[in-house]
Amino acid sequence: MRTIGYVIGLLMIVLGLIWIGQGSGYFPYPASSFMIAQKIWMLWGAILVVAGMVVMVSISRLRRRG
Repeated sequence: MRTIGYVIGLLMIVLGLIWIGQGSGYFPYPASSFMIAQKIWMLWGAILVVAGMVVMVSISRLRRRG
């Protein structure tokens, strides 16, 4: 169960970083993406990165207790 939590947290962080990159225009792939240079996706990406970190920290704390 902890491994699944770590994988989900890591995927959230990676996806959030991709969204930040597309929203800022630094990662314009695919070229037809509606997310490119749209600032709102930078915000959603940052929120997803923070949520992923919260998941990973929570899983880490559960590991120490159990």
